[in-house]
Amino acid sequence: MSVSEASQAVSRWLADFSEALAAKDIPAALALFGSDSYWRDFVAFTWNIATFEGKGAIGAMLEETLGRVAPGGWRAEDPASSEGGVTQGWFGFETAVGRGKGHLRLKDGKAWILFTALRELKGFEEKAGATRPIGTQHGAIKGRRSWLDRRREEEAALGHTTQPYALVIGGGQGGIGLGARLKRIGVPTLVVDSHERPGDAWRKRYNSLCLHDPVWYDHMPYLPFPDHWPIYTPKDQMGDWLEAYTKLMELNYWPSTACRSAAYDETKKEWTVVVEREGKPVTLRPKQLVLATGMSGVPNIPRYPGADLFRGKQHHSSRHAGGEGFAGKNCVVVGSNNSAHDIAADLWEHGAASVTMLQRSPTLVVRSETLAKFRSLYSEEAVRSGIDADLADLMSASVPYAVLPQFLKPIVRRMREMDAEFYEGLRRAGFMLTFGEDETGIGMMYARRGSGYYIDVGASQLIVEGEIGLKPGAVISHLTESAVVLADGSELPADLVVYATGYGSMNGWAAELISPAVAEKVGPCWGLGSGTAMDPGPWQGELRNMWKPTAQEALWFHGGNLAQSRHFSRYMALQLKARMEGIPTPVYGPAGGA
Repeated sequence: MSVSEASQAVSRWLADFSEALAAKDIPAALALFGSDSYWRDFVAFTWNIATFEGKGAIGAMLEETLGRVAPGGWRAEDPASSEGGVTQGWFGFETAVGRGKGHLRLKDGKAWILFTALRELKGFEEKAGATRPIGTQHGAIKGRRSWLDRRREEEAALGHTTQPYALVIGGGQGGIGLGARLKRIGVPTLVVDSHERPGDAWRKRYNSLCLHDPVWYDHMPYLPFPDHWPIYTPKDQMGDWLEAYTKLMELNYWPSTACRSAAYDETKKEWTVVVEREGKPVTLRPKQLVLATGMSGVPNIPRYPGADLFRGKQHHSSRHAGGEGFAGKNCVVVGSNNSAHDIAADLWEHGAASVTMLQRSPTLVVRSETLAKFRSLYSEEAVRSGIDADLADLMSASVPYAVLPQFLKPIVRRMREMDAEFYEGLRRAGFMLTFGEDETGIGMMYARRGSGYYIDVGASQLIVEGEIGLKPGAVISHLTESAVVLADGSELPADLVVYATGYGSMNGWAAELISPAVAEKVGPCWGLGSGTAMDPGPWQGELRNMWKPTAQEALWFHGGNLAQSRHFSRYMALQLKARMEGIPTPVYGPAGGA
């Protein structure tokens, strides 16, 4: 099919779909979908992030939402394409309250995958380009208040004479990216973080830490990295970038501020949040509370018999500041995912006498260079062809998780073939490998578990060469004063034990800050599917409780890697803005679930 024919096919489908929806003829609309079909919606129809599989689910969603959404203005954008029996193209559309962008995939003229995403709210568009603010008042004005005067007044009033509409707990890349989105659409927001400076969560880690994803994948909203930026950003450089970002985006940001408690008043529809700022308690009363603590919860720290007798040092990987001071020491790292590998390599670089990794279960490993080759949407070549991070995000989001495995399996097979010698070396060293439950690689493992993998930036070769010792399938029995004792009776002399044992669900923070009852009400964060009777499949749908309404009113979770934080912060900001402005936001689909 030529480009012209593909574009005509997409335009024809959109015209028929528009006509059916305008007539509220749901059977006619469903007739345009194939028997194997999906509709993934980001906020536009559902005020939720949800995927609907099959005509029955799609029809039920339309029955509930069509009247109030009032979609229209469906129009094809950019030339369509056709390959492998699939015709696809982008389109724009409008709803009663906003404007959106979507993507359509056709098989034999019927919709296979439809993706719709709300991009802005009518009347509350971001000020940009021709609509940017003037920034000053020309002329001679007595008592003129400068930009700095206004910023100082705003900062001084916040938390005292004025309250933020949204309070964001966590000032890492996710929290400040969301803060920037909210700032641009006029939502009064305060971001708080326990560290002394923005970016300290990066600065305080071990020296060898860097981003494992390439620069094109890691841009922040509005301010992409300059074109001289390194492909893999070192941790201190990333910390400085985040600090500069906070200032340049004019965010209200309180460092050295720890959240102590939070409670929601169902009558007043507001939170009472007590924070400790520079040693003094401050009570805040936001309408919306966002936990932006990455994608992880409270660190999982195992309690082994004898740990209280151990004379060396032991800490969780989140507390590992670096390998300085461990030259000539015996070190044991419990775990075999990203942090475990990075820390083991860091200790080796600092001259540890021995470094032994305890691999408790198989780990997925993918070479960073190889992964970059297959992330073609996020690359220098993509940028040159006009695919910026925003478009790449939309292209990635246009494929539902339920369909993603059929795209990923061929890629994983090619990666394994390319790096066959690399993987054989790891097997010879005794390393237990996996490529995912269904051979779908890191993409689905990240979505399903958020753990279980290592993006190799050098530690794997140290394992192959025996520079990092390995105990596959190891189970710890107990600790002595100077050793880790395994279940088989063998002992590992140890001066340091690092527990790279992962984290609990993000709702663990809700349990600590709000209450265990609220955490239980919300349920787990991350992982695909809710596991409820309405959503029995563990690997279908959407990520649980992320960037969408939860079972606890006015409580939100924001996190993920840099790309996810960047993309989904847009939809979170629109949901919060709509609530602030009193726009009805009836949520369709299970709260927090798929």
